[in-house]
Amino acid sequence: MPASSIAPAKCDRLVMKVQCSRNSRCLVANRSSKLFFRALLRHGGVVKEFGTREAIVNELADECGLSKVQRSAYLETTYRKQNRLKKSKLWHRLLFRAADSLAKQNLVTRPTETRLLTQERQWMLTERGFDQALALCNIPAREKENLPTKSYEVQKIVNKLLAASVPENYSPFDTKKRLMSTNVEFVLRTRGFRQAVIEAYAHRCAVCGLKIQSPNLITWEVQAAHIVPNGLRGRDDVCNGIALCRLHHWAFDVGWFTLLDDYKLEVSPKIDGVPAHFGKIEKFQFLRSLAKKRGHIHLPPRREIYPHRNAITWHRQNVFSL
Repeated sequence: MPASSIAPAKCDRLVMKVQCSRNSRCLVANRSSKLFFRALLRHGGVVKEFGTREAIVNELADECGLSKVQRSAYLETTYRKQNRLKKSKLWHRLLFRAADSLAKQNLVTRPTETRLLTQERQWMLTERGFDQALALCNIPAREKENLPTKSYEVQKIVNKLLAASVPENYSPFDTKKRLMSTNVEFVLRTRGFRQAVIEAYAHRCAVCGLKIQSPNLITWEVQAAHIVPNGLRGRDDVCNGIALCRLHHWAFDVGWFTLLDDYKLEVSPKIDGVPAHFGKIEKFQFLRSLAKKRGHIHLPPRREIYPHRNAITWHRQNVFSL
């Protein structure tokens, strides 16, 4: 059995105080869950292992108000049978214990488990953990569907959507799709679609390139737009989606612009009939700026998940031409 003690040093008594102080123990006391959950929400549902050079370690220490001495205090563990001494930073150990406690409750996945899904050693929220994080951070449960926060269950769907092969005769319609459902699988699939599309476009608008987060770093401005609308049973596939900022999402949905087969914009000729003071943001001509855009939209790195031609053809014929 290992025996643990604070490492001997000139400041022995001070280090012992660090071990017992409220600040150093805050992540294993009542504040632990809230601090760790808040960090997970800020980082999109995942944080890396608590390595020495990982920013999350100092980020959480800053929230706890730890001093340099408290952050650098370390723990010695003596393995008597092996006659081996192991040293570890006390703060890192406290962080690990807090996260491991949540993993035992199935609120987060351990880095070894997450690595099988993301190829990275990370702590990741589960759906249960996501619900608890929202409650602890006083975020209404209804916001869950709009947040781009990852969960282990949703990330499985994201991986599947991004890896899916698309046939040449792809149909962007899902005739069996339920338009309204509280079924868990349906809800997870909807969130998986949103996250997969936003990730595919690197969290920026495909038209204007806007990429920005909220001040609390929890939400992105960009949205996942269906090309064939969800309301008409458009498939929740990445190739039937496109990442757009809120203004361009609206303009695309109502037919102010569409996409050509070479992924360039085509703007509605009806723009010429719009009064001069319409479609302006101060001096910026929002609608007319679309007509001046040259070149392709911003596309994902993999051609396999580009907007499918069958989907954008449908949009040209059924939304844009009306």
